[in-house]
Amino acid sequence: MNCLQVLLAIIFPPLAVIDRGCGSVMIVFLLTLCGWIPGVLAALIILNKNQ
Repeated sequence: MNCLQVLLAIIFPPLAVIDRGCGSVMIVFLLTLCGWIPGVLAALIILNKNQ
């Protein structure tokens, strides 16, 4: 997880996980629609999980 991905996860979460696959993008997008904080948390968890 680099600084650019963390910044993207805070600003626009679905864009930060676009390289993780369509499923991750859709999950983060739906959570972002429900609220900004759940989307950010999901994006950070997905980015951190694959390391």
